[in-house]
Amino acid sequence: MIEPKLTVGQLATATDTKAVTIRYYESLGLLPAAQRNSSGYRLYSAQDRDRLVFIRRSRALGFSLDDIRELLSFSDHRQASCAAVDAKIAEQLVQVRLRIRDLQGLEQELQRLIDCCQGGVIEQCRIIESLTERH
Repeated sequence: MIEPKLTVGQLATATDTKAVTIRYYESLGLLPAAQRNSSGYRLYSAQDRDRLVFIRRSRALGFSLDDIRELLSFSDHRQASCAAVDAKIAEQLVQVRLRIRDLQGLEQELQRLIDCCQGGVIEQCRIIESLTERH
């Protein structure tokens, strides 16, 4: 049985990804170059769809495109040990925890600014004053 092919629009809809993003991932080599039909339209396979879903999920987990390229290379070697994947995930978890810590500090600073506001007029605004001070 011949596998049905998806146009870029159909792939975009199936994966909730913009067509321009799909073409971008293809230009970076994250997706293989699409086949073309006689009219020149790109055609994608179910494997391409699965690879794009992998990329999208990886992006949602905060991985960079270089990290995703590495994860894809791991994925392409199905019999290899998953130790490198585990290490990559652990590294990403450390980065996420660092970002959370930084965001919590940002949250506290913003709350401090709000707490110092007395209302009134901009000329007397402690927030504006605080933002313009040199540290």
